[in-house]
Amino acid sequence: MDSSIQLTTCSILGTNIAVTNMQQSVKQLTENRKAYIGQYICISNVHTTVMAYEDPGYQNIQNQAAMALPDGKPLSLVSRMRGYRQAARVAGPDLMQEILSLSVDRGDSHYFYGSTPETLVALRKQIEQQYPGIHIAGMFSPPFRPLSEEEDAEIVEQIRESGADYIWVGLGAPKQEKWMYEHKDCFNGIMLGVGAAFDFHAGTVKRAPRWMQEWCLEWLYRLSQDPKRLYKRYFFTNIKFMWLILTGR
Repeated sequence: MDSSIQLTTCSILGTNIAVTNMQQSVKQLTENRKAYIGQYICISNVHTTVMAYEDPGYQNIQNQAAMALPDGKPLSLVSRMRGYRQAARVAGPDLMQEILSLSVDRGDSHYFYGSTPETLVALRKQIEQQYPGIHIAGMFSPPFRPLSEEEDAEIVEQIRESGADYIWVGLGAPKQEKWMYEHKDCFNGIMLGVGAAFDFHAGTVKRAPRWMQEWCLEWLYRLSQDPKRLYKRYFFTNIKFMWLILTGR
């Protein structure tokens, strides 16, 4: 990344969260796109921040990102409590929507890596309907197992040859951040780890109502959709986050 681009960050449990908002983030990424070539963007939330606090290696991956954006509203609230009054939430699905919208006129191309083949088919259909003329350079759903060196080299070459300006990675945390870190400087585009944004935009998973997002209750809506898988992640992680912040960690 161009060293002349200075970003203000707030350290939350050791992770450097960007102090920004949606408008600033979109402007930063689109107007300075070439400066971010080969870099990756983390979309951070309470879950990833607590994981990073407990795992120094994962925290290093977060802090090596060109930006760790505050997807979870509690992160922007903590930043504001610490004096960064301009801090606001930058949700991954919304960031993806904003950049896709601008890309039609700009001519930027997009590659989607992650999720299931069925979700990618639905995602392509929805994106092409919503953004006529959008350039989708490619899509790939990796198997639910580690790729061999040969398989990884093959998909890296496919993404590189696609010429994508934005590589959207939807593997879920911490897998997507580790994948982006391992593939830093491999591509001529920007990698963005957006987790469930593929499902939201494909229409395969419903997103929480706006009022729940504003009141920091999106986690509760997602928990109600998949309680067995998400109970431990949200219930215990959220309590741990609040305790650590209140105790001054």
